[in-house]
Amino acid sequence: MSALMRWSPQRMWAIFIKEFQQIMRDRLTFAMAVGIPILQLILFGYAINTDPKQLPTVVVSADASTLSRSVIAAMQNTGYFRITHQTTSEHEADQLIATGQAQFMIVIPPHFERDLVRGEHPAILVAADATDPAAAGNAIAALANLPTQSLQHDLVGPLARLRSGPPPFEVRVHKRYNPEGLSRYNIVPGLIGTILTMTLVMLTALAMTRERERGTMEFLLSTPVRPAEVMVGKILPYVLMGYVQLGVILGAASALFQVPMVGSAALLLAMIGIFIVANLSVGFTFSTIARNQLQAMQMTFFFFLPSLLLSGFMFPFRAMPEWAQRIGEVLPLTHFLRIVRGIMLKGNTAPELAAEVWPMLAFMLVAGTVALKRYKQTLD
Repeated sequence: MSALMRWSPQRMWAIFIKEFQQIMRDRLTFAMAVGIPILQLILFGYAINTDPKQLPTVVVSADASTLSRSVIAAMQNTGYFRITHQTTSEHEADQLIATGQAQFMIVIPPHFERDLVRGEHPAILVAADATDPAAAGNAIAALANLPTQSLQHDLVGPLARLRSGPPPFEVRVHKRYNPEGLSRYNIVPGLIGTILTMTLVMLTALAMTRERERGTMEFLLSTPVRPAEVMVGKILPYVLMGYVQLGVILGAASALFQVPMVGSAALLLAMIGIFIVANLSVGFTFSTIARNQLQAMQMTFFFFLPSLLLSGFMFPFRAMPEWAQRIGEVLPLTHFLRIVRGIMLKGNTAPELAAEVWPMLAFMLVAGTVALKRYKQTLD
């Protein structure tokens, strides 16, 4: 008896060998244990950037003069503004801001150069999409020195007198959709998508693996139920759960955080239905791959981490490198964040959201097809 109570390196080594072999047999768990740290290093080391530059900008110019072009060039030289559109219609520029194709709108008024030369201090309007204050903050701050520095090489000779005294022109910044720059206006709507992604993918991924572990899969497979019927039948309860979560978050957003609902609530309910089914399709696919609930949880985390970091929820989307943006464009959360913020803060309508809806539909179709392909009427 006393010999058994003694510490035995041999017994400890035997347990170590047994446990190590078991880990190596579970290749998916081992791959996740190695892959997740690598994924975090890549995303945090290369993809995450809190200072977005080269933001898409539309210019509305009613004065094609030398000085107005100098001002635009000076704005581009800050590195924060990239002129992607030029128009003479403010309405067209407003639409580009509303649909997210442009982050900033610069309006040069008529007779800008004439009024500046006369010393009348004309004003340039800079309208910013401030739904995400972090994405626009540094660019707006870069405009502070624009009136005094942008025309240094132009105000010479007879115009040198304009260098003294007040700045020759004024920059008026209009923060649209979130004029006070409140971060909760950006975060709380985004929480709808992140919470649904985390919970629904995980719960659905556990659905089939739980039955497999409990031995109830045999009873399910012995019934004449088709794979599509199993998939839809298992997804529908979680669709209802997703709408319950939506109701809780929207109630808290209104009562606790005073986040406005500018657009249509009915449109938001329709859009969130597509998003819910897309995520549930991913969860069902994971459930056909995982052999146990631990593996299902690991795959859920492997999907949730890129969704959280590359969707624009935590960090400005346009601050990421192009390769990270391309990955983010594949994820349904990226498009849903634009949809929910567009409806709640901008009042976007269905046509304005079309460019974000079809990628979610395509993702849902692909994920659902893969889940059906992988689902088998056998336990093997």
